[in-house]
Amino acid sequence: MQCHSDAVRRVRTPNPRKHAIMNKSDCIVIIPTYNEKENIEKIIRAVFGLEKCFHILVIDDGSPDGTASIVARLKEQEFMDRLFMIERVGKLGLGTAYLAGFRWALDHGYDYIFEMDADFSHDPNDLPRLYSACHDDGYDLAIGSRYISGVNVVNWPIGRVLMSYFASMYVRIVTGFKVHDTTAGFKCYKRRVLRSIELDKIRFKGYAFQIEMKYTAYKIGFKIKEVPVIFVNRREGTSKMSGGIFGEAFFGVMRLRWDGWTRKYPAIVDD
Repeated sequence: MQCHSDAVRRVRTPNPRKHAIMNKSDCIVIIPTYNEKENIEKIIRAVFGLEKCFHILVIDDGSPDGTASIVARLKEQEFMDRLFMIERVGKLGLGTAYLAGFRWALDHGYDYIFEMDADFSHDPNDLPRLYSACHDDGYDLAIGSRYISGVNVVNWPIGRVLMSYFASMYVRIVTGFKVHDTTAGFKCYKRRVLRSIELDKIRFKGYAFQIEMKYTAYKIGFKIKEVPVIFVNRREGTSKMSGGIFGEAFFGVMRLRWDGWTRKYPAIVDD
C-alpha cells in the first residue's frame, strides 16, 4: 500500500476511482493543532512528500489563527483523498484529541495509527522507521525515543531537557516500566493495540496521557520498541505546554502504579 510522491503528482485524471487507488494507505498520522498556521501546511506537505504513502487526520481545537481553514483549503484543492480533519470547539486537551483521532482511525480501517506534533519537533522522515518497527519487525507499539541512546534533543532550554529527562526517570522508578522515553508523543500503534486498550477508561490529557497509553499497552502485554530519534525545538509558533500538565503527570504516575497493582487489564483483541 505505497504511493510514490512523484506518482501522486502525475495523477491529474478525471477518474476519481483511479486517484483513490493510487493514494490508498494502511497508515494514518494524527496531528492535533491549536494555532499552528505557521507549521501546518509545511508539515502536511512534508508527510505527503515521503515515498511511503501516509494519510493525515488533523484534530483542530477551534484555532483562532485560521489553522483549520488552511487544512480545509489543502484538502479541497490538492489532497481530498488522504487529508482529513475533525474540528472541535475550544481547547479540549491533547489526550481527548488523540482519543477522538484513534476512534476515527479505527472506524475507517487503518492498520497503523501514528501520533505526531505539527511543529516539526517530530521529524516526518522518521515516520517510515516507526512504521518499519511495527510492520516489518513485529512490534505492536513503536516510540520515537529521545533517551534510548543518550539525550537527543536540539535547541531545547536546559530546564525543559532536565524536566523531561527526569520525568521519564521518575516514571520508571515509580512504575517499574522499562521504557526510557515515557512521555514521548511520537508513536506508531498497531490497530490491535488501540482496539485492546479501553479508550473510555483513559483519564489523562497531557504528559500523563502519553505515559498512561504506553503503560497500559505494556500491562496488556504488547511488544514495545523504542526507535532513536532527534527532537528539535519548534522554530515557528508558540509552545502549548503549561505547568499544569507536569502536575497531572506527577500525581498521575502514582495512580498508574496503583492501577498496575489492582486493575485487571483487558485481553489482547486481534482483528
